[in-house]
Amino acid sequence: MEFRQLQYAIQIAQERNFSRAAEKLHIAQPSLSQQLSKLEKEIGVLLFQRTTNSVELTHAGSVFVERAQKIVDSIEQLKNEMSDISQTKTGKVVIGTMPITGSHILPHVLPQFHKRYPEIELVLSEESTTVNLEKMTAQGKNDLCLISLPLVEPSLAYEPVVDEEIVLAVPPEHPLAAGVGNGHTRATEISLSELRNEPFVLLKRGQGFRQLTIDLCREAGFEPRVVFESSNIETVQSLVAAGMGLSLVPSFIASAPRTEFVPAYIPLVGRPSRTLVIAYRDGRYMSQAAEAFKQTFKDEIRKQFGNRVK
Repeated sequence: MEFRQLQYAIQIAQERNFSRAAEKLHIAQPSLSQQLSKLEKEIGVLLFQRTTNSVELTHAGSVFVERAQKIVDSIEQLKNEMSDISQTKTGKVVIGTMPITGSHILPHVLPQFHKRYPEIELVLSEESTTVNLEKMTAQGKNDLCLISLPLVEPSLAYEPVVDEEIVLAVPPEHPLAAGVGNGHTRATEISLSELRNEPFVLLKRGQGFRQLTIDLCREAGFEPRVVFESSNIETVQSLVAAGMGLSLVPSFIASAPRTEFVPAYIPLVGRPSRTLVIAYRDGRYMSQAAEAFKQTFKDEIRKQFGNRVK
């Protein structure tokens, strides 16, 4: 049994498709099939049930892939530990993030991290859905990820970083925005229940902040009437500013400078918030480079956002 065969079996299990697995592994599909057949012959069990349209794990395959993943992880961790011993100030950190978080939080952190650790390579891995971000981190493809609670993936551990207030974004000409300049926040709070008849602009399905918005509306006793959706929070704000509806927006994003299509903002009764966390796979060895990023992230967020930091 060869180490590469373990990697092959894991990739096939993830893709459920020989062609995609071979592409990810950068080998020819016939070679992949040949190596799997060789492995199955050696261990005496069938790992995958092949049909014309699908590849499914057998019971033995499920047990094998689970054990193989632990072996691969252990070897990867050993490599990281040895690298840390030999190179305490260099390394590579893969940071997973959603566009809504990365574009507004990371600019406060990355310049300072680069000043402190110029030899550490940072790789940003941006995902379009919260589920994908958690999955990539659980699989060890991200060292860390920046995400908001709640988490769904049980294999992830996390450290809270900051509570971010959620505010209401409204068109500048909306009656609720009377006396409030574009980009400014009204002092008087509004109850979310007063908005049950208003149209809403939301992020697309799969993004955690969309679900948080829906949950808050449901707690207020209504289902939001969604008239437009976007995968980009900046587009959401622009549509609100253009008069297409209302939206809930994280306060860090609301406070970011905008040159055009700027909504007005209103605080909500109860001051709801979301908790941003640094998440990582529980039990996975964390390199010194990843630890350095985690600490720098906390330090810089503390400087920028003060008492909202956990």
